[in-house]
Amino acid sequence: MTDYATPNLPSREYANTIDFYRRLGFETSWHDSNWLILERGGVCLEFFRYPDLDASQSSFSCCLRLDNVHMFHRMCLEAGIPEKTTGWPRIHPPKLEHSGLVVGYLVDLDGSLLRLVQNPD
Repeated sequence: MTDYATPNLPSREYANTIDFYRRLGFETSWHDSNWLILERGGVCLEFFRYPDLDASQSSFSCCLRLDNVHMFHRMCLEAGIPEKTTGWPRIHPPKLEHSGLVVGYLVDLDGSLLRLVQNPD
């Protein structure tokens, strides 16, 4: 197995987290009372319980490096995640940034920021 790292993100309620990410194509690969692991293709997200999290104060984040960021953005919209500038969950469309990367943003239901970065060709 190749070495790799996974983000550890908070979840106020595992059932809600599972439902939210399931709509984006993630499947549960591990779940017990203390830990949750969701996978979609080569993307793995791990969650720990944080029932008292104030989502408006969350500073948790990670990057998802995607082969088709525009398709993932459409999937988020089709899953009912609104495109807006405040609140959560929400999605921001991918755009070309000063770095030269195409990046979108997803804020999940617990206030975690997922940067959606287009993989280079």
